[in-house]
Amino acid sequence: MIFRLDERLLFPDPDLAEADGLLAIGGDLSVDRLLLAYQNGIFPWYSDDTPILWYSPHERFVLYPAELKVSKSMQQVLRSNKFRVTVDQCFDKVIAACSVVFREGQDGTWITDDMKAAYLQLHQKGYAHSIEVWQQDDLVGGLYGVQIGNVFCGESMFSLVSNASKVALIHLCTSGKYRLIDCQVHTAHLESMGARLISREEYMAVLSCE
Repeated sequence: MIFRLDERLLFPDPDLAEADGLLAIGGDLSVDRLLLAYQNGIFPWYSDDTPILWYSPHERFVLYPAELKVSKSMQQVLRSNKFRVTVDQCFDKVIAACSVVFREGQDGTWITDDMKAAYLQLHQKGYAHSIEVWQQDDLVGGLYGVQIGNVFCGESMFSLVSNASKVALIHLCTSGKYRLIDCQVHTAHLESMGARLISREEYMAVLSCE
């Protein structure tokens, strides 16, 4: 059963989500509603031609920083110092770049103008963060997401040159700030770096830890 949200600030029990994870429809992208969603293992994922759709997958694709796999070739890239990494220096540019990057198998982007505005508000309130990867003065890669306690809910990443997004993810994992990185969507690239599926119950157990 898919629930329709109204102006009240609440969500149905995530266990009631459909097989594909779809839980609810409607509502808004206010800071308070987004935080409530993430605190309960729920996130928005929709496009310009649909209403707001809220998902809570029965399995989560995640990366435990302690399980991060860095290939020998990637270790060489990191040692080369060809990239410079910053944090929260240009959140708006990172989310803009993520919204236009081509993704195989996707028609268009789910990072709508409303989504960009909403996550910029989250960033300004200190809940959403970006990691930027530079070559000289050029922004060539990065990622952004929402921090809930010691969990980083990754929203999107981009790379304009080879390995730039991997550098951003490795920086995130080795920062020592997070117990778990929620990758949301399975990719072979992330799986090769150690990401794996866990149950919603395991995910929520980590999310609820202080």
